[in-house]
Amino acid sequence: MHILGGFFLTEQLRYSNKQRPSKSGSTLGILGLWQRLNNLPLSSAGRPVGQGIFNFLIGKMVPYTGTVKPRVRHLEPGFVRVEMKDRRAVRNHLKSVHAIALANLGEFASGVAMLTALPDSVKAIVTHLEIDYKKKARGTLTAEGRAEPPEVITEDVESIVHAVIRDAENDVVAVVAVTWRLRSKDARSEAKLKAKDSPVPTSEATS
Repeated sequence: MHILGGFFLTEQLRYSNKQRPSKSGSTLGILGLWQRLNNLPLSSAGRPVGQGIFNFLIGKMVPYTGTVKPRVRHLEPGFVRVEMKDRRAVRNHLKSVHAIALANLGEFASGVAMLTALPDSVKAIVTHLEIDYKKKARGTLTAEGRAEPPEVITEDVESIVHAVIRDAENDVVAVVAVTWRLRSKDARSEAKLKAKDSPVPTSEATS
């Protein structure tokens, strides 16, 4: 099943990258995969089959994130809504959702929002994460992440994504702020070429 899932994901991403370019001419593989799977018909029980497949594959792509079983419910460029169920595996000794499980959920929401907002020519990596806990988290939780990175990135730049986590009563239980360092892949390649072509300094001969 793991092999089949990995093969399916790879083929879907290839198709998405070829068929769904963004306005800037780049490709959004995760978003393209979501759009294709989310259009699948509902199951006989009325459940969104496509969302189930998408979330299963995401869990296989990012094993650690998969441990809290986040479920993407809505996705568009730069915005995501994710649900996480309250279960024993993510609880602490106070019978509420563990602090790190909340951080995991928020980081995931920020990452999906950021990745779907960036062109393929830009690489993103987390450099800092902060979380403010507002209320004990219990029950099904919903995290919303929104990313607004610069439209043009020619050098390293940092962009912060906030993910707000709410409970079933719509009360905010935590706010996660994730700092992402954005780097142009083209600029990085050019820097490597310049370093390769630069002459190696030689030390002066000593008498």
